[in-house]
Amino acid sequence: MVTALRTLATLAVLVLGGCGFHLRGDVRYPPAMAVTYLAAGDSYTEFNRQLRARLREGGIEVTTDAAAAGAVIRILQDETGQRVVSVSARNTPAEYQVYYVVRYALEIDGRTALASRTLSLTRDYSYDERQVLGKAAEENEIRAALAADLVGLVTRQLSSVQ
Repeated sequence: MVTALRTLATLAVLVLGGCGFHLRGDVRYPPAMAVTYLAAGDSYTEFNRQLRARLREGGIEVTTDAAAAGAVIRILQDETGQRVVSVSARNTPAEYQVYYVVRYALEIDGRTALASRTLSLTRDYSYDERQVLGKAAEENEIRAALAADLVGLVTRQLSSVQ
């Protein structure tokens, strides 16, 4: 049994390696982004904090001085909230949808490198009025996960700039 599992695992690794699959690895940003300024209306949103951290992890110096930056990431919209998706027979919310919308643009050396782009993600969760505190925590976790997913999308798009 153990030998069969090892053989199966080895076969899976060979198949994945043979098809060109590889882990994503580090994101490489354009050299002009070595010093970057984040222009946002609110620098304390979940998305902004996670983006700032991810850029630093990628070797980017995030500066507070726009004049010293070679690149400027403009966060034009950073909005999150929730909507009622369905209600119960007693007309109380049974399911919510958490959404996160981000619109951003990139300027390098004063020129537009990426025109304004809008990204939006949503996730649904069921609501139980008997578990208000737990559901509030779940909503916050979903919001943080959506922000992390958006940061991943934005950083991959930024890394594709020539």
